[in-house]
Amino acid sequence: MRRFVGAALAGLGGLLLVVAVGLPLFVAPAVAKLPYTLAPCPPPPAAAPDGCLKPTVAEASNAQVLLINAKGVNVITANLRTTVEVLPQVKLTADQQDAGKLDKNAVIWAVYQTTTIQETGEGVSSTSTELALDRTSAEAVNWSGQWIEDQNSPIQYSGLTYKFPFGTQQRDYKIYDTDVRAASTAKFQSVENVNGVEVYHFVQQIPDTNVTVAPDSMAALLDRFTPDAKTGTVSYRNTREVWVDPVTGAFINVRERPHQELHTDTGQTQVLLDADFTYTKDTVANSAASAKANASQLKLVTLYGPIGLGVLGLVLVVVGVLLARAPRPTTPTGAWDETLPEPRHSLRGEPGYRAADDEAPSNAR
Repeated sequence: MRRFVGAALAGLGGLLLVVAVGLPLFVAPAVAKLPYTLAPCPPPPAAAPDGCLKPTVAEASNAQVLLINAKGVNVITANLRTTVEVLPQVKLTADQQDAGKLDKNAVIWAVYQTTTIQETGEGVSSTSTELALDRTSAEAVNWSGQWIEDQNSPIQYSGLTYKFPFGTQQRDYKIYDTDVRAASTAKFQSVENVNGVEVYHFVQQIPDTNVTVAPDSMAALLDRFTPDAKTGTVSYRNTREVWVDPVTGAFINVRERPHQELHTDTGQTQVLLDADFTYTKDTVANSAASAKANASQLKLVTLYGPIGLGVLGLVLVVVGVLLARAPRPTTPTGAWDETLPEPRHSLRGEPGYRAADDEAPSNAR
């Protein structure tokens, strides 16, 4: 019996060791990927279910911004709010993969960005785009269907966009900027702590760069701000800072300081945008809480699970082997074996002996 129990324990321990090795090798890579299905959170006051995708909100106080409305074309000073919503396109992703137009390890995202005046909710600008991301590295992948603002406006994304890779390293990465239509380096700066999450701080400096402006939009700008000018350009620069959870690659906090100016052939300039956006406290708190939950799940399959199962499996193997190899107990020669049944008769000459204990007389028939 002891050998049977030992063999069973050793077998169970061996199985646990196999599972411990398999978790980081096979399960973890599958978990550390962008999921195909991420449901957006419903708008308030509806309750947000666990795991839903919440929009990110950044605000800028006393910003200068170009506002085009019924009152005309003007640059105003206002408190701005920018909201970014990400909606994974599950069906489109599957259709494009089945048609061989998209890599099997990619997912398509639709992203909607709106900027409004905080006090009134009046719209300042809005942009929509659709792009494909590698589910592991989070980098943009080559996909013929990507577009920005409308489906007739193609764009070629590259580098990182809305998140960093799982297992972000302390090194430089390239982040794509939709204004200059190019990816440039975001340099690693430091390790910091944001809302209880250890984060990596990156800074991207985009120098003054001329950006493309539609001819009719340029004509409207020149007519409003520099009527004597015949031609003009719009320059753009930005300092972008991101604080990234290195385990999941999620943005915990973001700060951007975009600046746009109109330059004309008459030498005149006009500021079109000057703002300092940063995530709101609620967005930072939501991002940190989500990162903590996702990081715990990843660590369960990459660290805690393998270690715990490995130690338990090793202990069971050792105990099982010891039990299986333990010698069977032996009974000394001549010793009374207590497992034998009680004798039915007393021996002649022993106390309590009775004649009836002997066999019946031979004449008893």
